[in-house]
Amino acid sequence: MLILVLIGGGAFGISKYISSTHHETTDDAQVDTNINPVIPKISGYVTEVRVKENQRVKKGDTLLILDDRELKLKLDEAEAALGTTQSNLSSAKASTAASQANIATSQIAVSEIDAQIEAAKVNVWRTTQDYNRYANLVQDHSVTQQQFEQTQAAKETAEKQLDVLQQQKLQASKQTSAVASQSSATSTQIGVVNSTIKQRQVDVENAQLFLSYTVITAPADGIVSKVNVQEGQFLQAGQATFSIVQDGDIWVTANFKETQYDQLKAGQKVSVEVDAFPDHEFDAVISSFSPATGSRFALLPADNASGNFVKTVQRLPVRIEFTNKEDALVKQLKAGMNAYVDVHIN
Repeated sequence: MLILVLIGGGAFGISKYISSTHHETTDDAQVDTNINPVIPKISGYVTEVRVKENQRVKKGDTLLILDDRELKLKLDEAEAALGTTQSNLSSAKASTAASQANIATSQIAVSEIDAQIEAAKVNVWRTTQDYNRYANLVQDHSVTQQQFEQTQAAKETAEKQLDVLQQQKLQASKQTSAVASQSSATSTQIGVVNSTIKQRQVDVENAQLFLSYTVITAPADGIVSKVNVQEGQFLQAGQATFSIVQDGDIWVTANFKETQYDQLKAGQKVSVEVDAFPDHEFDAVISSFSPATGSRFALLPADNASGNFVKTVQRLPVRIEFTNKEDALVKQLKAGMNAYVDVHIN
């Protein structure tokens, strides 16, 4: 019996040793999947809950509806402000058109006065010539004093008329400059109104965006977790409500000891056993390695430089992908299930 025990123990030890040279195993492994939290982007009261726990949903399905009355009023306000600004733009354009028309009218008036001034200059020249002739003739008593005074009055009238026309031209030129300045100011106002319109359009789009946040939809296909939300409940922006567990992509996260790390490489074949299905072996491969040990992602990571140091073997998370994701049992796996992982080194 002793010999049989020794032979059996030796055979077991040898088999374990041989197996250890070709396999790395760990039972510190769990099934993982993507879990999307459902978080409202705005605060508000829940008016309708459209899902139940463990319900399967599709991406874009409505999950929750928040009270949107206040946001609708803000949208109406923004649209009204946009309409008012657009009316101001129409008024500014009309004023600019009128100013430009006034500029044209003023320029025509200046041109007409220029023509009148030229005619007045000719009249001044003619009456001056008559005056000079009559001034010589009156000395010789060739014309009467009355005739001389008439030519003198005509000359002075022509000169006064020329002065009046020149003053009118000066006033018309000033008016043209004023109208041009007003048109320039109105054109500038159009630019200001256009900028205001863009701002009001942004306000409308922002109000529409916030209004859309009152309808909370599913971010991905999956199954709803426990729903801890009731109608009438007030939710804060960023408050976690419930989650959607995706069932389209499932993998295993195995936490190997750091002393096993040198034997592991991406692409190595892996045999996975899940406690939920003890009679089934899943085929998988090593996909990738975590950039740090699991303790580094802890809420309070260990600081070996403080206090008394006790060496602890660290665990490195390794991602293992199933090779046959269409397997019916793979689709039945749930996140958090315990697994046993056997990596084929050679």
